[in-house]
Amino acid sequence: MLKSKIHRATVTEVNIEYEGSLTLDAHLMKMADLFPFEKVSIYNITNGNRFDTYLIKGEPGSGTICVNGAAAHLATPGDIVIIASYTWVPENKSRKIHPIVVLVDTKNKIVETKNKM
Repeated sequence: MLKSKIHRATVTEVNIEYEGSLTLDAHLMKMADLFPFEKVSIYNITNGNRFDTYLIKGEPGSGTICVNGAAAHLATPGDIVIIASYTWVPENKSRKIHPIVVLVDTKNKIVETKNKM
């Protein structure tokens, strides 16, 4: 089930030399209930690429969304992406799931948060 997502975030940088992952503003991580090293799916709205990686904490309030390592070939600064996290839940609880949705502006500042914890 979808646990949370950051919708229409803007990639701020790419770093092909880093060993891997997605560096994400720690404030965005907190608001979306995301954790360092958590697996996420990235859906690149700009070019259609889709990939999975894990998170590392970026500077709080910086708006950083940096695609690192091999995945850096799949995005460029300015691309619009969705960052999604999923979780397993028992079937009897699946109808009660309400994912957190964090909507951001072009500077990755929060505009609205739906289904806050």
